[in-house]
Amino acid sequence: MNDLAPFRPPERTGPGRGRPLRAALRRAAPALLAYAAIRALGVLVLAVWSAAHGKSWHTLLTARWDSLWYTRVAEQGYGYSVQLANGDVHSNLAFFPLLPWLERGLSAVTPLSAADAGLAVSWLASLAAAWALYLTGERLHGPRAGVALAALWAALPVGIVQSMAYSESLFTALAAWGVWCVLTGRWVTAGVLASLAGLTRPVGAAVVAAVWLTAAVTLWRDRPAGGAPRRGRHRRMLLGVLLAPLGWCGYFLWVAAERGSLTAYLDVQGGWGNGFDGGAAFAAFLWDLGFPAGLGLLAGVALVVWLYVLGARRGQPLPLLVYGGAVLLLALTAKGYFGSKPRLMMPAYPLLLPLAAGLARWRPAWAWTVTALVSAGSAVYGAWWLNGSGPP
Repeated sequence: MNDLAPFRPPERTGPGRGRPLRAALRRAAPALLAYAAIRALGVLVLAVWSAAHGKSWHTLLTARWDSLWYTRVAEQGYGYSVQLANGDVHSNLAFFPLLPWLERGLSAVTPLSAADAGLAVSWLASLAAAWALYLTGERLHGPRAGVALAALWAALPVGIVQSMAYSESLFTALAAWGVWCVLTGRWVTAGVLASLAGLTRPVGAAVVAAVWLTAAVTLWRDRPAGGAPRRGRHRRMLLGVLLAPLGWCGYFLWVAAERGSLTAYLDVQGGWGNGFDGGAAFAAFLWDLGFPAGLGLLAGVALVVWLYVLGARRGQPLPLLVYGGAVLLLALTAKGYFGSKPRLMMPAYPLLLPLAAGLARWRPAWAWTVTALVSAGSAVYGAWWLNGSGPP
């Protein structure tokens, strides 16, 4: 059963107080090295595969699909759109601004192009995300689970997206650190990170939900018997709650002002064929696939739902449950290009916690053997996928 202990601030007494950054990095080094090695393998296999097919791995990582749209926003700002033959309009307002802002800023102070700046941001952010994942796994199940969690996230079948000039790595870093701050009672920082996550992807709402619901439960459980919550003790928490939605809401309202309609962002997404229909379009897609492809995909959906339920049954802390569940729900109930769903679920790292905890209990030789095999499979799949249909 979840209680307040997982997300109260830890006691800071004695010599551990103010632990320097170098010590924290040293503790996380095995996880960061494992993560970097797995992603380096993925990029290496991509480079070899791409060369064999007459393609450029660099172009695949920086100048295909969504990365082109982010680069255009970085270089030219908002206002660009394309009208398709069927009448649909693809507007660059669909892309949240934080990654293009970082691309523009980094390219302005370095020799990097906007596209290469996006790749640099993604690679650095993915390491930051791996660090936060390590701390999460370590806190809940010990250091070996922290290393396993970072490694498993790197070795996801669509893990190659973490090495692209896409926003998933940046978003996951902000989300994972934001949820970590909720777990450790750093409410103002959590609110700032949630706001930044809300400037990165629409699913930033999941981080806001984790902050808000955890704060609400904290206030409810901390109220005196027969009275109202003692709000004076939670001023920093309430400030974090107020900060959390500013980025997400701010971009929605800015698009509304630009277009003169409160539903403007939803209309922009509708032009891309995106939206939320409770999963009806996804169910129709599964049905149209037929047997056995539809059944296999349904089994994959059942697996991720089972991982979520397993985490809940094993007492996963509330912030992780809320965040992971919200990311999963938004991914499964959205319509649009269904090949994107694995990519949309990638930031839901809490789903991997039960697997990481189980892997941490294995003998090291077996654990690393399985991790190596999964990483190799991920590298080959990523190279094949990116040289084929790839993420739109």
